Amino acid sequence: MRDDEFVRVAITGVSGFIGRHLSAALRDSGYEIRSVSTRDGIRASDFDACDAVVHLAGEPVAQRWTRDVCERIRSSRVEGTRAVVAAAAGAQVLVSASAIGYYGSRGDELLTESSAPGSDFLSRVAVEWEHEADRFPGRVVKLRISMVLGRGGGALQKMLPPFRLGIGGRIGDGSQWTSWIHIADLVSLIVFALENPKVSGAINASSPEPVTNAEFTRALARALHRPAIFPVPEFALKLLFGEMSAIVLASQRVIPQAARDAGFAFRFPEISTALRELL
Repeated sequence: MRDDEFVRVAITGVSGFIGRHLSAALRDSGYEIRSVSTRDGIRASDFDACDAVVHLAGEPVAQRWTRDVCERIRSSRVEGTRAVVAAAAGAQVLVSASAIGYYGSRGDELLTESSAPGSDFLSRVAVEWEHEADRFPGRVVKLRISMVLGRGGGALQKMLPPFRLGIGGRIGDGSQWTSWIHIADLVSLIVFALENPKVSGAINASSPEPVTNAEFTRALARALHRPAIFPVPEFALKLLFGEMSAIVLASQRVIPQAARDAGFAFRFPEISTALRELL
């Protein structure tokens, strides 16, 4: 969408892991960034003169789920997106975060953007979340984000301590599919979506080569030059995290069909290459 010399992009969740990387990349490319906080309510003035909006803000999912936490997860995404859409109606494009939780746990099934949603808690939240984004009057891109791997945050930071100590291992039998994306590819995909007016609708923000949990575990152990011989029993995860353990145990074999059809090229399609670059 760079028809003007200078383009203004409003970002919610700019202090988060993805937001920090995205804002740095956009500034390096000559964009003007406006950080929008959702803590004290959204105002139309937050988006004055902004050409595009990237909406990333939301309550963290990776915490033990209580009734209050589940309500915060839902409301931060559904009501939060509703407020952003109403306030930012003057912008041309909205790139709104969603999640591959949209699909639920589906075993070995190949999941593209045309696959039906699941029926669990996160699936229902994602459906509502995307429905609110679709109310935006301009072009809408809904990024169904997978596990993000990067330095200084995200899922990898939580995994590294046990693996560096040589006590990491697969989860259960390791047969469940893990969909992931390198932070550099995620940031590039967001910029690609902003700059290409033909890109709209749901986009799976996920590497074209998902791996099983066992394959991921082996690749991480090799990258760290450590063994990975201590499997984590499913019951232990359920005791530790309760209902939230369903995220870790889910099998989601997601393919970024829409991104590939639009001509997006992944720099890090393979897990071994991605982990070597990061570690």
